Amino acid sequence: MKIGSLENKALTPLAGERTPAPAAKTEKSAPESSTQVTLSPTATSLGDTGAEFDAAKVERISAAIRDGKFQVNAEAIADKLISNAQELLNRNAR
Repeated sequence: MKIGSLENKALTPLAGERTPAPAAKTEKSAPESSTQVTLSPTATSLGDTGAEFDAAKVERISAAIRDGKFQVNAEAIADKLISNAQELLNRNAR
C-alpha cells in the first residue's frame, strides 16, 4: 500500500476567470456546458488503480472508529513511508 503517489505534480489552473453559475431553470433540460475540463495524465491514472472497493472492510473500519476501538499501527505506517521515500530516491538517482 502506497501513501500517495510518487509522481504527483502541481496542477496548474486553466487560463481565464471563473464565471458565476447560471440561475437554475425550472424546466428539466440538459445543463449547458460552459467550461471544458481536461485532466492531466497523472490525474487520469489515479482513477485507474485496478483496486477493488471492499465495502465490508470500510464498514468494519468505520465501526471500529465509531466505537473507539480502531488502533493505528504506527510501525506499519513508518515502514511504508520509508519504502516510498526509498523508491522516490531510487527513481531520482537514475
